[in-house]
Amino acid sequence: MIKKIVSKILRANAHRFPKQCIKLHYLICFKKGIDFNNIKTLNEKIQWLKLHELHKDIYTQCADKYKVREYVRSKGCGEILNELYGTYESVNEIDYDKLPERFALKCNHGAGYNIICDDKNKLDRDNTNHLLSKWMKQDFSSLSVEPQYKNIERKIICEKYIENKNGGYPDDYKFYCFNGEPHAVMVCQGRENGIPKFYYFDMGWNLLPYSIDSLDAINNNYHIEKPDGFDAMKSYAKQLSTDFKFVRADFYLLNAKVLFGELTFTPSAGLDVDRLEQTDIGLGDKLDI
Repeated sequence: MIKKIVSKILRANAHRFPKQCIKLHYLICFKKGIDFNNIKTLNEKIQWLKLHELHKDIYTQCADKYKVREYVRSKGCGEILNELYGTYESVNEIDYDKLPERFALKCNHGAGYNIICDDKNKLDRDNTNHLLSKWMKQDFSSLSVEPQYKNIERKIICEKYIENKNGGYPDDYKFYCFNGEPHAVMVCQGRENGIPKFYYFDMGWNLLPYSIDSLDAINNNYHIEKPDGFDAMKSYAKQLSTDFKFVRADFYLLNAKVLFGELTFTPSAGLDVDRLEQTDIGLGDKLDI
């Protein structure tokens, strides 16, 4: 009950008193305060970005899952965009009968607002519309003070369903970019098994000791083959990150074809309690504010 009350208070005051709410969020998550005069980790520096950078129009555009497509095209990368089936102002505009058998529905103004449909005949349309309508009413920006989401014009978008050659989830690649330079990539493998593993590599495809899975692989001399398409992804990450102090550029790789995922400015809202301490410090060192 107390947790819900605190959460409600923080959401109500996120835009009026952002610094105070950020401090309280940080205290709740890490059980310690944040000193803005002595910030070192990536989590800490993301809190600084929330206050000083992320309110700018370019961040609003690129956090918008619909308008970011314009940005990707403006950078000469339009060929990596997933196919778009439609955009809707409300669930009343969605004509499910005209959609293919498989698709992805997303709200454009936050994270986690996704419905992945792999069989339209089994889709509960009423429940889907209920969820989408609920999400459309939410101010995602107030959850953890992420101002880049605040002024997004809300839409529902429908995209092509993506899968790997075996019919499972594609591996995803998340490039941590600082001042237009990709530094490290986090690779997620095995989602279809329900036990995903997360490996970090540098830009030469050498394992970095940034996660438990990476450390295990290093200690056991476990070799992970560099995928076809990695160098292309690295090039796209560089092209799409030039305007930002920090961004995580996310991609999928489908049979060596690069597919754009999203641009993420506040991974885990800068409140990632699971990131290894040495990783948080190491990535934080790369972010010059």
